Formats: sequence, structure tokens, C-alpha cells
Amino acid sequence: MRYLVLLKAAQPATPPPGELMAGIMQLGEEATKAGVLLDTAGLAPSVAGARVGVAGGRLSVTDGPFAEAKEMISYALYDVRSKEEAVEWTSRFITLHHDLWEGWEGEAEVLRVFGPEDFGPDGTPQL
Repeated sequence: MRYLVLLKAAQPATPPPGELMAGIMQLGEEATKAGVLLDTAGLAPSVAGARVGVAGGRLSVTDGPFAEAKEMISYALYDVRSKEEAVEWTSRFITLHHDLWEGWEGEAEVLRVFGPEDFGPDGTPQL
């Protein structure tokens, strides 16, 4: 099963410490060697993005920045056996931030990515 993890955080007062970046690299290497990490990257601030939506039958495009206090700052794509395994890898990543970056606060969303194998013959999702 594939899971997309979106990391959200408020802009901290200090830049990330070197030991955090080293810990992130080590965790990424471990997940890659375990065969579960498919992709990961940082995301530009919402000021560089846009939202595209439909409401009332009309298409709208809104340029960033967005009003949310927390920005999406990175993502990871895992291929694991269960949601619990995806949560475990994500928890390790969040714990690194908590332990190594004074004052950091954030959260991660762990979302299942559907593939063709996740749909029944009638096209309905099989959770």
C-alpha cells in the first residue's frame, strides 16, 4: 500500500539545525534500504503556489500565500504493508523534529494513495 505523508509546520524562529538535517538524511537512507521510501522532497512556501477550485459552478484560481498558520513544507511517499507502518515511519520523522529543533511545532497527514488494486469490479474503492 502506498501512503503520502504531508508535513505541515508553522515557520519557526530559527533555521533547522544541522543535526536535524543529518538525522533526516539517516532516516531517509534507512527507509530507502528497507525498500519503503519511494520519494521525498521539500515544498516551496504557499506564496509560490496557487489553489484551483470550483464553487457555484465557477472555476477559481487563488494565488498564495494562504491564510493557514501552518504551511505544507515537505512530503514523503511510502510503499508499506499497512497504515500502521506508514504512521511508524512518520512518527520517527516527527520525533526527530521535536527532539532536535527547539520550539518546532507541526503535524503530518498520512493519506493512502489508491491504485487499481484498490477498486472493485464496479469501480468502488475497497478499503
